[in-house]
Amino acid sequence: MDKKVILSKIEESGVVPVVRAKNAEQAVKISEAVKKGGIKVIEITMTVPGAIEVIKELTEKYREDSDIIFGAGSVLDGETARNAILAGAEFVVGPALDKEMIKVANRYQKPVIPGAMTPTEVVQAMEAGADVVKIFPAALFGPKIIKAIKGPIPQARLLPTGGVSHDNVKEWFKAGSFAVGAGSAIVKGAEEGDFEQVRENAAKFVELINEVRN
Repeated sequence: MDKKVILSKIEESGVVPVVRAKNAEQAVKISEAVKKGGIKVIEITMTVPGAIEVIKELTEKYREDSDIIFGAGSVLDGETARNAILAGAEFVVGPALDKEMIKVANRYQKPVIPGAMTPTEVVQAMEAGADVVKIFPAALFGPKIIKAIKGPIPQARLLPTGGVSHDNVKEWFKAGSFAVGAGSAIVKGAEEGDFEQVRENAAKFVELINEVRN
């Protein structure tokens, strides 16, 4: 899929569910529940056991559905980025600024979203070739950090992750976020096998983002 198309899909979605799970089966069920909730951009973290195989399974299962895309999260290096992309990941997300990860993603022309916290790190990430910068852990400062960074760096596309919830998602967008990443606020319920709650959590995010954008 074209890089610009993928970035447009991420922006259009507004939220990237961060899927963490205790095993591959749970990760697949969470992803399917999120899709039913109306979110069509899903990040499978490398902390999931067998994460690469999960990405491969999901991308093959939904190969004919061009509306849904899967990416890799918690990527720490270039080697992992390459393995994830070859398995079908359409975008790569990291918790920190790793230039090899960025280099590999750009080599394969896949959107890359490294992590940063300070304005210095945001600029370094952009100069290294990041398409979007993940502000993490965003909960340390709240939505005000987005507005603060975009003051002197208005061209930065920022995706806060960590602490994003139904209660504050509108504030993140009002502050200028490109999109948001949400983990526990979406996957809550999966531990107990309640994937209907996961679907409802996802649907609520879709509803709230549509409200703030409209």
